[in-house]
Amino acid sequence: MDKLFDSYWVLRITALILAILLFFYVKAQMDTSDQPTSTNSQMDIITAVPLEVYYDSENLIVSGLPKTVDVTVEGPMAIVLQTKLKRDFKVFLDLNSLPIGRHRVTLQHENFSEKLEVSIDPKVVDIVIEEKVTKELRIDPEMNNGLIAEGYELIGMTPEPSTVFVTGAKSVIEDISYVKATVTGEKGIKASFEQEAAVKVLDSNLNKLDVTIEPATVNVIVDIREYSREIPITLKEVGKPPEGITINSLRPDIERIKVYGPKSIIDSLSELVVEFDISEIESSGSYTVDVVAPNGTTKLSTKKIKINANVTKTNNDTETNEPVEEPEEGNVEETDSENPAIEDEITTQ
Repeated sequence: MDKLFDSYWVLRITALILAILLFFYVKAQMDTSDQPTSTNSQMDIITAVPLEVYYDSENLIVSGLPKTVDVTVEGPMAIVLQTKLKRDFKVFLDLNSLPIGRHRVTLQHENFSEKLEVSIDPKVVDIVIEEKVTKELRIDPEMNNGLIAEGYELIGMTPEPSTVFVTGAKSVIEDISYVKATVTGEKGIKASFEQEAAVKVLDSNLNKLDVTIEPATVNVIVDIREYSREIPITLKEVGKPPEGITINSLRPDIERIKVYGPKSIIDSLSELVVEFDISEIESSGSYTVDVVAPNGTTKLSTKKIKINANVTKTNNDTETNEPVEEPEEGNVEETDSENPAIEDEITTQ
């Protein structure tokens, strides 16, 4: 054995083998140190990161853009935690160089550490750049009639202001079919009221459109009244006229009276019968009579009306001929024909 190690070539070969082994050991250690260990590397997702978009917002509208994105970062734990806490990075799109039309664009980011791997979700989005248009439109207020109490009706609704300015992409503005302001409330409403209502802009399919509304809310005045309808008056004569009175005509001073109450009852009325006792008529003139509300109704616009009567008084006494008395002798006056002198005088004249 001693002779073996005393050999020059054996020592050289042994040294070479040891050198090779040492080389591979050191290289393996260096590769391991260059790779981050599982305890020093971390991946995290930063959610709801605002997307900043640069374009001519005064004259253009961009649709298809997400308001926020999710950012995934991977790298050294300390840097990942610092990035998530500070959030001093940004995700953006620069559209200033793009013309009106459809485009597919890639989201960009900046202010991330070079030691982090960054990915954005979504990474690519499809957008449409359109001309911005503003239009003044009239508001149509609405309300569920089922909220109104029985016997009452909606007379009208007035929004203040009556119009709003709607701004959006030209194609969206052209799709507008309705501008609504919806009023709500508890069931059984019996009185007029006012309410602030949000304005909604809808297409023909009642889909809400992505537009800007100014003002976004309006004050709506709701006019609610008890249900009523004007019913024609029909006179009904009661009794008999006094003796010696002939009725030529009876005419009320008004032809219709407004009757209040539940809709089903009011709509079933075709006339309002007013009784007039003609036995009280003594002469032509105006007579006041009471009007009785029909069953089921609540009130009348007037409880009394005047009847204009035109009558003729007649004399029913029987005429009698009184007897003629004979004149006494000597008291009978002669007629002109029995006096020749007078007759001659008349003839001469």
